[in-house]
Amino acid sequence: MTDDRPPRVLIAKPGLDGHDRGAKVVAFALRNAGCEVIYLGLRCSAERILAAATAEDVDVIGISVLSGAHLPLAAQLIEARRAHDLEDLPIVLGGTITPGDAERLRDLGVSAVFPAGSPIDDVVADVIDLAGGNR
Repeated sequence: MTDDRPPRVLIAKPGLDGHDRGAKVVAFALRNAGCEVIYLGLRCSAERILAAATAEDVDVIGISVLSGAHLPLAAQLIEARRAHDLEDLPIVLGGTITPGDAERLRDLGVSAVFPAGSPIDDVVADVIDLAGGNR
């Protein structure tokens, strides 16, 4: 990775959740802030997400989960990240998440949690900050 390129952020929707409006809003906001965004779309497996993260040399993985399955999906992603030897690659997660589950996600190894309704400017700033720390 070089410091002269824009932050690269991969956005994906794991599991069976079919609602991607929030993920697209975040992807567009990141792009408008100067990031390169790789959007994998819906129903991505943890393995597909980590393979794409490796191939695209991303600085941050962003996940959107509205189905309520964020804890097991995050655990799968953390395990896949370990299997790909990418423990330092930040994973951020947004969606319908309670404060208690947000703490559990951080305990699992998720770098940042953005519950539904988080201000988009805060999400963008935090993701860019994480991307810079990973370079």
